[in-house]
Order: sequence, then structure tokens, then C-alpha cells
Amino acid sequence: MKKAIVVGAGLAGSYMAYTLGQKGYAVQVFEKRPDPRKSVYGSGRSINLVVSDRGWTAFKYAGIEAEIRKITVPAYGRQIHDLEGNQSYFPYSIEGKAIHSISRSELNQTLVELAEKNPAISVQFEHFCTDIDFELGEVTFDYKGETVKERADLIIGADGTGSAVRGVMMKQPRFNFTQEYIDSGYKEVHIPAAADGSPQLNLDALHIWPRREFMLMGLANTDNGFTGTVFAPFTGAYGLDQLKTGKDGLRYFEKYFKNAIPLIPNLEEQWENNPTSALAIIRCKPYHWGTKTALIGDAAHATVPFYGEGMNGSLEDARVFCELLDEWGHENLPTVMERYTELRVPAGNALVDLSLRNFIEMRDLVADPEFQLRKRIEQKVQKNHPDKWTPLYTLVKFTNIPYHDAMAEGERHDRIMAKVLATENIEERWDSDEVEQLVLDLLETTV
Repeated sequence: MKKAIVVGAGLAGSYMAYTLGQKGYAVQVFEKRPDPRKSVYGSGRSINLVVSDRGWTAFKYAGIEAEIRKITVPAYGRQIHDLEGNQSYFPYSIEGKAIHSISRSELNQTLVELAEKNPAISVQFEHFCTDIDFELGEVTFDYKGETVKERADLIIGADGTGSAVRGVMMKQPRFNFTQEYIDSGYKEVHIPAAADGSPQLNLDALHIWPRREFMLMGLANTDNGFTGTVFAPFTGAYGLDQLKTGKDGLRYFEKYFKNAIPLIPNLEEQWENNPTSALAIIRCKPYHWGTKTALIGDAAHATVPFYGEGMNGSLEDARVFCELLDEWGHENLPTVMERYTELRVPAGNALVDLSLRNFIEMRDLVADPEFQLRKRIEQKVQKNHPDKWTPLYTLVKFTNIPYHDAMAEGERHDRIMAKVLATENIEERWDSDEVEQLVLDLLETTV
């Protein structure tokens, strides 16, 4: 029986272990953290995830879609809250498509439990990866001060942003790596269900309080509560570094998110006790080393959470790798590795770029009248000509088109809409046949 080692039992690692187990591998999973069923990872600092079509494609591939759907809540659009508390709703899709909110900890626990049902898969916690011999396929771990060595035919580094597997790769010649922290961080606030168990906000939407340089975002949980997250710069007029105490947090909300205060009965306590966390971008190349070891997920391409695609991109990594195994077979593992890097490096880089782009959109643009006008024009063209216009958000969230191809099409749309919005009296004429025809003409001529 072929043996695989997966370093990391987070979302990507536990999914990969489950899928490799289905393919006949004996899989050992080693995780540095304690068992998530006994200790919730990142308590007070979790950002709720969303499952897009890419995630569902991965779950379908593994045969676990039905299990995962049980713990999700669909969101069909954005609910925008302005400074005065007025709300506006913008659907994600004219076809009524939804993204699905899911708790990171609940999904992680589910995936670990599904993996452990296979007797060929073992999951061991509190094991720190310290070294890898890429040629031998030998991984060294520290387990409570003891050295543990294991060998495998395949090694998967799924150990997140601070990947130890990638750290060993970085010591090799011609391995490229960059890391960058963005200027903004985040802090979690939990919005519970009402006293009678009902939701305090519309469950069917992702809620955003956009304030140009910063924002509050809320995603639903299965208990009718919401995980809220404040994203803001660390320094400056709205800097998180200046908001230390619960009273600081309350004054901040009173000024910028007033209609959210009644939703959070213990806001001061949460603000003081929940940590403020940083956000890093990581790029590297290649995504493999030698003929036995590959990186997936944040270990390969850590991104910021503003497109809600970090998990989906990680699961897509794992699915693509497994599909390459299906195509080439384990006996051609060197080819699998090369093809995996070839396919996923441009996708991973594009995912990072798209996430940064959507941060600006969510924070600065969703409340902007010109942006809203653009969306109305796009929706009309898409409704009347679905074969000619597919918005970038749809390409990213509701298809499996490679991220870099989706981004290229989105940039083409930007060039088209810049010309459309610059036309005379567009605010009054946006719904006219002439403007629609202009978009169609530009689609033919703009590259």
C-alpha cells in the first residue's frame, strides 16, 4: 500500500487526507496544534468562511457534499449598512445563486472526523515538523520533546501560513518566496441570536458596514448568530492599535457602526478580550520540491480573506492534485508534481491579487453611487446577453475557471465599463438601448 504523510490537519490537510485515503493510500496526518474537537483553533479570531462553487466541486469530488451542506447557511447577496443605519441589498447573481457561510471550526472538526472514519487514515496532534529529507521522503517531527521520524511515498505540506514544510523548501536553491503584511488587521465580534433564538439580521445576506478605509462584515452561523469581523488599518485615524479597551471599541462603534451596537450585548467585553490579528500575503514558486513533496493551500499561497476564496482555492489545490494523480498515476509522481506547479502557481498568484482587489471593492466602493450604477448596467447586459457578459464575481464564485483567467476577463470588463461610465449623461441614460449597445460594441473591440 502506498503511504502518504500530510503535514497539517486544517481544512486543506484533512480534506487531502480523506481524499488520498479514498485512493488507497495509507495516510498519516500530523498536526502541531491540539485536537480541534478538544480545543477550538483560533478562538475569538476566526473569520467565517464561504463555500463557493470551487469548494462544492471539491466536496463533490470527494463524495462529501451532502455532509458539508448540513453545516452551511446560504447568502444570496450583500446587505449594505450606511452610516445612518439605512440598508440596501445587492444580489450576487441574477440567477439567484448563493455563497454558503460556514464556521471554520465546525468544518475542520467535520473533515477530521470524516477522515478518521477510514481505518487507513490516522491523525496525530501536537507533532511539530522540524525537517524533511526530500529524497528519502522522510519527515522529522518533535512530539513533546521526543523525535519522531516517518517515511512516505508522498508528502503534502498543508500546514498553513507559517508552513514548516515550506520553511525547509526555502533552504533549497532557487526556491522563490515572498511575504508581505497588509496595513490592515482584523478583530472578531460575535453577534448572537435573539433571546428567542431568531436571527437579529437577515440570514440570507453577507452584511457589510463599509466606511472607506475600514469596514465591519457579518456572516451567518447555523445557530442564527453571526460572526462579525472589523477590518481596519493598524495606524492612523481609525487605527486598531489605538482601540485597546472595551470603551474604545464602544466609542468606535457609536461613531461608525451605530446600528450594530444593539446586536452585540457584550461588545465592550468582546472588544477587550478578542485579539487583534494581522493579515499576510505569501507567494512562492514552485509548489513542489523533488518528486515526492507538494504544498497546498496557505502553505503555498496565503491570501487575505476579502474574496472569501482562501479555503476554496486551497480545496481546489487538493482536488487538482488528486485529479492529476487520477490522470498520471502514482508511478508518474514526478510528472504530477511538475504539472501541479504549472497549473496552480498562476492560479495562486491571481487569487492573492483578486482578494486585494475585492478588499477595496467591499471597503470603498460598494456604497459608491458610480459603483452601484456600474453594477446595474452590468446586470442588465448579463440578463439580456448571458452568453456575452459574465461578471468577475460570478466567474470567481460560481465557476471553476482558473483564477488567472477570471482576473484577465475582469480587467477587460474594467476597461469597457470605464468607457461606458465616461459617456455623457450616463446617470440618466444607463438603462437605454444605446448604452446596452455600446457595451456590446466594446465587448467586440476591447481586448
